[in-house]
Amino acid sequence: MQQFLYYPISQLPYVITALIIAFTVHEFSHAYVAYKLGDPTAKNAGRLTLNPAAHLDIFGTLMIFIAGFGWAKPVPVNPFHFRHRRLSGALVSFAGPFSNLLIAIFFIGLYFALYKGGILSNLGESMYLFINQMVNMIVSLNVVLFVFNLLPFPPLDGYRIIEDLAPADVRARLTQYEQYGIFLFLFLIITPLGDYVFQPIFHQLVPYILNSLVAAFQWLFGL
Repeated sequence: MQQFLYYPISQLPYVITALIIAFTVHEFSHAYVAYKLGDPTAKNAGRLTLNPAAHLDIFGTLMIFIAGFGWAKPVPVNPFHFRHRRLSGALVSFAGPFSNLLIAIFFIGLYFALYKGGILSNLGESMYLFINQMVNMIVSLNVVLFVFNLLPFPPLDGYRIIEDLAPADVRARLTQYEQYGIFLFLFLIITPLGDYVFQPIFHQLVPYILNSLVAAFQWLFGL
């Protein structure tokens, strides 16, 4: 079975937990910000909830385990409900990735608080290792999702932000070539050529963000 999986079987409980948290909060954040900015579409569709069942896409979730990347159900948004359509659209798009960064920050802070308070040191070795691996997976996966979703490829949030904020003539061209952008993105994802595009990002930027966050909390807690 391992030959069909991207992650080791022993890591699956941590991956599943991290994915449920990441995907659920990400999509909820899109829905919440859209609702606060005047669009009730996601709320009416039952997406303004932290119930994972409302957000997880079965095939998109399975692809995480098989290929290492996947997706949740897109949140429906009607920009005609927004007072400031372009700015609101960009804020809604940014809310998802930003929520993943906040999750990472929260769990790093929680871990250091437990460590500083001596709670972790009083746990048994097996429980300590479990918490350590769980927090590590949640933090690293959410930072990866933060970076990944801000890439300027359709249908990712980063592309939607650029599309919403771009001048009208640029936006028209983006819409015209969007379908080709999607094919290019998928081509890069499933072929070795993508390594030349994504590897510098994920092998340098993600560790930089992780190390910066850890260093910030070490300084904050005096460690």
